[in-house]
Amino acid sequence: MTTATPSRTTVTAPHPSSRLPQPLTSPRATTSVRGSRRGRSARRAWNVAATAVIWLTSLFVLALWVAGGGIQDLWGFDAAALNSLGRLTGLVASNLLLYQVILLARIPLFERGFGRDGLTRMHRLVGFWSFSLMLAHIALLVVGYAAAADVNVVVQLWEFVWDYPGMLLATAGTILIIVVAITSMRRARAKLRYESWHLLHLYGYLGVGLALPHQLWTGADFLFSPVATAYWWGLWAISAAAIVVFRILVPLARSLRHRVRVADVRPDGVGGVAVTMTGRRLDRLGARAGQFFIWRFLDGPGASRANPFSLAAAPDGRSLTISARIVGDGTARLARLTPGTPVLFEGPYGTMTGDARTGSKLLMIGAGAGVAPLVSLLQAEGYAPGEATLVTRDHSKEAALRTDAIGALVAHRGLRHIPLPGPRARTTSSWLPASHAAWTGSDALRHLAPDLEEYDVFLCGPAPWMKALEHDLRAAGVHRSRIHSESFTV
Repeated sequence: MTTATPSRTTVTAPHPSSRLPQPLTSPRATTSVRGSRRGRSARRAWNVAATAVIWLTSLFVLALWVAGGGIQDLWGFDAAALNSLGRLTGLVASNLLLYQVILLARIPLFERGFGRDGLTRMHRLVGFWSFSLMLAHIALLVVGYAAAADVNVVVQLWEFVWDYPGMLLATAGTILIIVVAITSMRRARAKLRYESWHLLHLYGYLGVGLALPHQLWTGADFLFSPVATAYWWGLWAISAAAIVVFRILVPLARSLRHRVRVADVRPDGVGGVAVTMTGRRLDRLGARAGQFFIWRFLDGPGASRANPFSLAAAPDGRSLTISARIVGDGTARLARLTPGTPVLFEGPYGTMTGDARTGSKLLMIGAGAGVAPLVSLLQAEGYAPGEATLVTRDHSKEAALRTDAIGALVAHRGLRHIPLPGPRARTTSSWLPASHAAWTGSDALRHLAPDLEEYDVFLCGPAPWMKALEHDLRAAGVHRSRIHSESFTV
């Protein structure tokens, strides 16, 4: 049986307009190493602080239930026990629902503490448990109250909805949360346009806002002490304020201050587009190569729709460039933008920056539009010729993005570029193309970078693709701390 061999290093001719930082001859300058260490230390400190806030508030909620006699009520194994469990699930569900809002409100504490990828995972996990516990809360209280009053559960549920203060609002909020939960399931979401799903997902905020006030008005565990009342009203107010401040006011103020406008729109490969934007004092944004923004282009209908796009070139303080493959309405609009179009933005976000590096060598593996942030990192980071390798995966050679910038890096910085185009392999190593299906993923990685243990590995692409690649990297012996990736979707 013949064995496929990964492609040889390919040199792509640079585009005359490609701009690069001055080549660095040192593998890693001393000041850069120190800066990277300081960055990692700061991230650890933010992570400890963010984690402590979540644990302390969660323990406080449990203490409220205990102080309200929750444990004693369990001993009877009767209606009071059901009601006690219903109160506990309601308290935890309420806390998690509010944290679900806070986690994606772009609060600096959590953004810096967990990073975008960590926040996305936590948002999904918290969403699953808050939704499940909310349903358990409803079921336990309906059954418990029905047993105590000796009435039918349907009658009890009807009385809850119509006779208890705030329950009509809570019912409407619960329905909205259920709709958001269903449309967030992978199968349902795959059938929706990103813009439609994003709009539906925003109703989750309204659902939380409607579902919680009934507990603040009538719940015994919310009102039995001034401390409990202050905590719940305070957390609800913080959640609402976080959305208004960090998702609306701060982005609007920064957009007005920097006055970002579209400067240039050009094709990027076949079926791709690159957009360059300029503005005032963009150096003050603090954007780093590898990060991303949430963009809104004010070009008419659809201007309110936001899309995440990573930086496709190292920020130079004067311009910002993004690149995308045209796959839907949001990306198709990019190709129709005209110079001078105003831009609203949120960001920068993300922790997949040079601060994550621990060594001198770089292995970058990107799929499709995921190549863009890797190119920006390669432009910004220091490495010696031959010590950085970029592996790109596309369905076809013609579909490749950022070829001009990659060619300039090959010519001027000594980058090794290894394109692996073609349909994906139908094996466990699905990150490889079908032409290399005879290889195991770990063997292919060792072939691409024989001294793999000396590399920091940066990944960017679809989540299932990255998961398969991470599995093979671990099998090849790469330590988890040297694998850096980030997801840009919820």
